[in-house]
Amino acid sequence: MIKIRKMLFIVAIFSVAMGFLESSVVIYIREIYYPEGFDFPLVSFDNLILITELLREAATILMLISIALLAAGNFNQQFAIFLYSFGIWDITYYIFLKLLIDWPASIFTWDILFLIPVPWIGPVIAPCLLSLTMITLALIIIYLQEQKYQVKLLWKDWLLLIIGSLVVIGSFTVDYFSIICNNTSTGEIGTMIDHLQQFVPDKFNWYLFFIGWIFIVADIYYIYHRSKKCVPEI
Repeated sequence: MIKIRKMLFIVAIFSVAMGFLESSVVIYIREIYYPEGFDFPLVSFDNLILITELLREAATILMLISIALLAAGNFNQQFAIFLYSFGIWDITYYIFLKLLIDWPASIFTWDILFLIPVPWIGPVIAPCLLSLTMITLALIIIYLQEQKYQVKLLWKDWLLLIIGSLVVIGSFTVDYFSIICNNTSTGEIGTMIDHLQQFVPDKFNWYLFFIGWIFIVADIYYIYHRSKKCVPEI
């Protein structure tokens, strides 16, 4: 248990540092493009900046995968460490933004959450809730393994997790696809940011979000109680 606690502590430090690095990059971008403070609608980005942002986000995911592969020995632990690191990184990112530039104004402030493969848009509380859920699943998997319970992620688990994740992503991207459909019908062509220059978010699809989130939470409950019924390995 001492070894796993040390690993979790080191991964947490790494993730917090990544959260600060992420927030610092965003602060630089906002100082350039939003000197009066970030808000919708979005301003136009240079193509170089947009491409760099896309590559930076991809690099961030690769970094999280890498730390998971280095920190853990088996697939379940690697998956758990990835979720754990991702969740801490995402939450501390918003914490540092709040400490450094007093943003967001509230947990319901809208933000551009991700750009791959299309812009994800939603209130800050939504990704934070998902991050807490990811951390919970990660700690449950690690706890059960440390207690010598046999933890197996069955195909049913992956199905629930994937469906839930896709539905949640749908709640973040539905506005963008709606804009794309409208712009396509009028013949407008531009970058993903150009399509959002007239968009001011008004209502988040909480119904869709919570459907996906419930799928994920239900599977976490199922994994925990199914594993607890197994006799611990000696």
